[in-house]
Amino acid sequence: MPQTYKVLGQSAPLATTLTDLYTVPSATSAVVSTLTVCNRAAASKSFRLAVRPAGASIADEHYIAYDVAIAANDSTCLTLGLTLATTDVLSVYASAADLSFQAFGSEIT
Repeated sequence: MPQTYKVLGQSAPLATTLTDLYTVPSATSAVVSTLTVCNRAAASKSFRLAVRPAGASIADEHYIAYDVAIAANDSTCLTLGLTLATTDVLSVYASAADLSFQAFGSEIT
């Protein structure tokens, strides 16, 4: 089973909008090894992360981080090792449009 290491997704989402950062392609599984959140603003903000199995509608049990504070002009790196199956979705949410998200990992086909 070939494994490809790559940038899985990058996004600077609109404020207060749940946004898909990465969707696992068909016939593929993935491991999200690291996720970074960058606050580009001079004021603290907050973020949310969720994994939606098979692209399910968002529900409380999908959140892995909820309204986590991130300081002004700061970055947070999360080493997660999330294992995702085909069509699973990693979603992000920012309290303001000043946050950037990046997911790094591997796809297994």
